[in-house]
Amino acid sequence: MDGVLKMGKMLVAFFLIGLVLGVVCTVTFYQLIGGASLKEIVVFAGAAAAPVYREASSLFESKYGVRVAVNLGGSGSLLSAMELTKTGDIYIPGSPEYLILASKDGVVNFTAFPPKIVAYLVPAIIVQKGNPLNITAIEDLAKPGIRVGIGDPKSVCVGLYAKELLEENGLWEVVSRNIVVYAASCEAAAQLIYTGAVDAVIGWHVFCYWNPDKADIVWIESNRVPKIGYIAGAVTNFAKEKDVAAKFLDFLASQDMREVWRKYGYFSTVEEAKAHAPKAVIEELG
Repeated sequence: MDGVLKMGKMLVAFFLIGLVLGVVCTVTFYQLIGGASLKEIVVFAGAAAAPVYREASSLFESKYGVRVAVNLGGSGSLLSAMELTKTGDIYIPGSPEYLILASKDGVVNFTAFPPKIVAYLVPAIIVQKGNPLNITAIEDLAKPGIRVGIGDPKSVCVGLYAKELLEENGLWEVVSRNIVVYAASCEAAAQLIYTGAVDAVIGWHVFCYWNPDKADIVWIESNRVPKIGYIAGAVTNFAKEKDVAAKFLDFLASQDMREVWRKYGYFSTVEEAKAHAPKAVIEELG
């Protein structure tokens, strides 16, 4: 058992080191091709909005002449990497829980730079295109032979939401028997459906819109969704270009970006999200 624990710790350490080296290499590459005159910021972002960040980075650079290096992954793993290396200008996890944790750990300071909410997310069941197994409710995920995937609740925000949703509805014990994959990020969880690795994923509703040719959505009964998620970011205490970083967060929440968020299925307002889960709690930052 000790050997297994040691091996697990080594794998986590190798992952964090690899992530850090990736950040350094990305920044160095930008410096080489762009010279010292062009400003740049480094963003650590949960993969819950991966396609939006890629498009936003390009638009922001075109508009303001600032390069944005985006590092995507599980929100918990990214936070650990930032704390380890003391790097990163912005932290945008996939849910508020990790931003609150970042505040407690001293990575961000809500007083100096208040967090900015940029989009809202609702938990849903994502199934393969055409819903071949006719999954219509969360109880169906407990049926024999159904292969279920969720994000890892220990490090991925949507995995935590999935587990809490099942627990609130008294289904964690029976559904967890069918969970065959705990994905390392939101993007990885969505890929489980696109590749046919599982029959259903409890994930964010936007997973369907990321790849509509491969996925369909089954909305969970509105009174059974305990929490709505949202994406919020904050300038970090490590930021060298704090004003520029704050401008990028403002840009993500701006009217210019609203249509980009909607293109990928995100909700720009709390009212849009509440239409699918009117009784759900929305956790406050503070």
